Amino acid sequence: MIDVPEELVLNLSDHGGAAGRAFAGALPALAGRFLEEWGLRPDGAPMSGMCALVLPVVRVDGGSPAALKLQPVDEETVGEPVALRAWGAAGAGVVGLLEHDAATGAMLLERLDERRPLAGVADARAAVRVLAGSLARLVRVPAPPGMRRLGDAAVRMVEGAPGAVAGLADEGERRLLLDCAAAVREVAGDPGDRLLHWDLHDGNVLAGRAEEGREGEWVVIDPKPLSGDPGFELFPALSNRFDASEVLWRFDLLSGTLGLDRERARAWTLGRVLQNGLWGVGGGARRLPGEHAEIARRLLGRG
Repeated sequence: MIDVPEELVLNLSDHGGAAGRAFAGALPALAGRFLEEWGLRPDGAPMSGMCALVLPVVRVDGGSPAALKLQPVDEETVGEPVALRAWGAAGAGVVGLLEHDAATGAMLLERLDERRPLAGVADARAAVRVLAGSLARLVRVPAPPGMRRLGDAAVRMVEGAPGAVAGLADEGERRLLLDCAAAVREVAGDPGDRLLHWDLHDGNVLAGRAEEGREGEWVVIDPKPLSGDPGFELFPALSNRFDASEVLWRFDLLSGTLGLDRERARAWTLGRVLQNGLWGVGGGARRLPGEHAEIARRLLGRG
């Protein structure tokens, strides 16, 4: 039997309700099924993210290490194997996909060194430079057909902005969110067609393993992919290890490394503040997260 981390059970319940609790309860049996079907044996303690169980495993037929990833299939996760294949074919620096079961979303992935995330690099600027290089490789790849689209999300964000603004308690934050919506409205007609990760922060980059020929390489994991403008990718690197004095330096480095138009990148980054604000107010929040509001103020020249 596989022990499912309690934190994962709570996350699945909080975010998925009854369906999340049912998925958590089914995880031991699901893990057992794929250990048998794919000829795997456990090789370490289970790990988890926000919604996924990851089991270090060894392939019985050849003894090679791998990682079994089990997560609910939803609009954010359904495109992950498609994106990994597209990026892998382009040599874009992502974790290798070895097996995939479409019905359950189960994936067998290349094993990386989970003990060495980019988050462990003490120099925050060095970490941001790695993120910028990783993003530049990822966004060179066009989105495959069928990927969820930033254009659709932009329409929903602009339409939902008035209701979210009305739910905020602070007048300054209400004006800020309206300005974010106005920025998105300016670029929404040209949402882009690149393959985006959406959640590239320094916890989603791990060191490669020498056994896999990736010693010294930083490898991207855990995308929530969509088709869109690369400017929508910058926000996690601005909010992760937040430092208000570094926002503009990071933004300039990222937009410059990716070769983006600065004003379009600014608008799409403000779109991420808007998106998070919509989610927060929808969940009962009455204030914007302080770091998100500060990023918006700095990008709007008010910091």
